[in-house]
Amino acid sequence: MNYFSSDFKLGILGGGQLGKMLLAETRKFDIQTHVLDPSDEAPCVLACNKFYQGDLSDYDTVYEFGKKVDVLTFEIELVNLKALETLEAEGIRVYPSPATLRQIQNKGFQKDFYIKNKIPTAPYTRFHSLVELRAAVAEKTIPMPFVWKVAEFGYDGYGVKVVQTADDMQNLSDAECIAEELVPFQKELAVIVARSASGEVKSYPVVEMEFHPEANQVEYVLCPARISDEISQKARDLALQFSQAFDHVGLLAVEMFLTKDNQILINEVAPRPHNSGHYSIEGAYTSQFENHIRAILGLPLGDTESKAAGVMVNLSGAEGFSGDVEYQNIEKILAIPGVTPHIYGKKQTRPFRKMGHVTIVNADMAKAREIAEEVKNTIRVISR
Repeated sequence: MNYFSSDFKLGILGGGQLGKMLLAETRKFDIQTHVLDPSDEAPCVLACNKFYQGDLSDYDTVYEFGKKVDVLTFEIELVNLKALETLEAEGIRVYPSPATLRQIQNKGFQKDFYIKNKIPTAPYTRFHSLVELRAAVAEKTIPMPFVWKVAEFGYDGYGVKVVQTADDMQNLSDAECIAEELVPFQKELAVIVARSASGEVKSYPVVEMEFHPEANQVEYVLCPARISDEISQKARDLALQFSQAFDHVGLLAVEMFLTKDNQILINEVAPRPHNSGHYSIEGAYTSQFENHIRAILGLPLGDTESKAAGVMVNLSGAEGFSGDVEYQNIEKILAIPGVTPHIYGKKQTRPFRKMGHVTIVNADMAKAREIAEEVKNTIRVISR
């Protein structure tokens, strides 16, 4: 099929920042795009060929949108699965597949998949409700501390909490959840795997993630991770093992813990472009977004290796500010060599909302990390 400057239509479910960065690649290749999102102010509105406003969880909305396109992908997992399954059965190519998404949407299903396929992960117990979890805690069948994770609809630090005492469960959602053993880790790592519809597979270098202690969001991503070559190869091999077991098409971001005794455990996975791969826009020969497009269209995958050391800094809404967004001191960071800001196009800010990111590339990782700290301390995302 001729994808370029043709009548071919690519559909994207979700119009947020990930979709916006995907559209930069489709624009480069002149691929027609249709986007569906609940908000008429979604970042994708101005960059796609056709925008549709609608509920991603509604069967009819997703089904009717999918019938308008030739290939369907998504930038968010919270979409109507039954509609995707119907579309796939009717001949629409959906990547990643609904079967892949069904395994990932529910964190309990994810963990069960790891165990079934002998993929190392932290010990866990599944619960149908918070009431059931509280009963287990009261009976001391679940030792504290543990990590509570809501099974579905958690994202960007929401739906995850370290439970130290019974009082920490006061404001948790009463929903299906897992209680995961608190792993004493030294680093959080991630590997992105690109798997093409034609069967070609490549992985990106291992990255190291540093999290905001309060928001539980990624604050910095460093590539390459500051680990030994042996551990790096072990992490990439494990990500490829999981990718093969999962048999996905597109990108798969595999988040991992490096334990104190240098074991690697898989934490969570995401079947789409991911925050841990944003550095690749400037830092890699082929960005994660371009490789996602290549993968779902069955085109040859691009080079995943890095041009230089890269650090990504998340730009989140400052605490105490909500309303029309203003970016303070952006001109100051633009004056620093190797610094590229990406503004997502969200008009309203609130505390810890992801509003953009900044990429720093440098021949030396120590210098790149130093500049990242300067960027973080200079730019502010506030309201007017």
